Amino acid sequence: MVLLAAILYICLVWCLSVAPRQSQYSAFERTRRLEAQDIAIAHEIRRAETYDVVAGMLRLAGLLVTVGFSWTVLAEFGWAIGTIAVVAGILAGLILSRVAPVRRLAQRLYDRYEVALLGFIEQHRGVLQIVRAVNPQRVEAPQVASKEEFIHISDSLITILTKDERRLVRQGLSFSEVKVGDIMTPRSVMESVKKDDIIGPLLLDELHKTGHSRFPVIDKDIDHVIGILHIRNLLQLQDKKTHEASSVMTKPVHYVNEVQTANHALAAFLRTHCHLMIAVNEYRETVGILTLEDTIESLLGRKIIDEFDAHEDLRAVAARNPRHNNQPPQHTDV
Repeated sequence: MVLLAAILYICLVWCLSVAPRQSQYSAFERTRRLEAQDIAIAHEIRRAETYDVVAGMLRLAGLLVTVGFSWTVLAEFGWAIGTIAVVAGILAGLILSRVAPVRRLAQRLYDRYEVALLGFIEQHRGVLQIVRAVNPQRVEAPQVASKEEFIHISDSLITILTKDERRLVRQGLSFSEVKVGDIMTPRSVMESVKKDDIIGPLLLDELHKTGHSRFPVIDKDIDHVIGILHIRNLLQLQDKKTHEASSVMTKPVHYVNEVQTANHALAAFLRTHCHLMIAVNEYRETVGILTLEDTIESLLGRKIIDEFDAHEDLRAVAARNPRHNNQPPQHTDV
């Protein structure tokens, strides 16, 4: 009887320690992989479909083993000592079932025979439905409550998403929070052309050295932008006449407020088919220029640097104020 009680007690601790395996994939992912003819997903589907039955069988097994253990101990030691031994044994079993080495050993034993167990359940599904667990401890897929939490989750998926993919997720979800003023080229480093500048070799050479292809055309000062000069238009001039910048510039000029979002700016670029916008403040004063390249860089989370980019951070350059855009000809310092 003592040997039988010991065997039943070991079985009791095993039933308390083991946890049936759940599918590591959501229902959507299981369906997607099944449609993609992923052979490995078959076992995950079996786990999901039989989980309730397995949990019920473990509960029933634990109950039967507890009854058997209690009966053998009471029969061997009597009601007085036996009752104390049963209570102490069950409490000790609950404690042992939470010890990590014991849980690992029990789980390893379950995993060894899991395939056979699931196969048995599938063959006798109709009969075994009566032992389904009414409320099994199923771990559901986490519900994401915020974009920040989703970004945190994506950052932890280092085995699923590459570094570039994680950055795209992070930048894409925060893209609507980026302001135009954060990504524009500041006013003090803007390259511009005056409306009465003569299109000639000297001007073309200066424009070419900047590495830019589009330039605001201004009237008097930077706050009066009247058009956009594209170098491509200058190269297409066939006649030998003298041209001023105002005669070859393109219109209209598109404006965007510095407090608007990069998401809004990208939508405006796509709608207007332009590549450069003038950023203004609430008083319609020019505070910088925003290009399609600036916006895409913000979306991608990385700089698009070509051989013409002399500075990676134009804001650092703006701090040194190498231009005189903030000092129009009619200004007076006091």
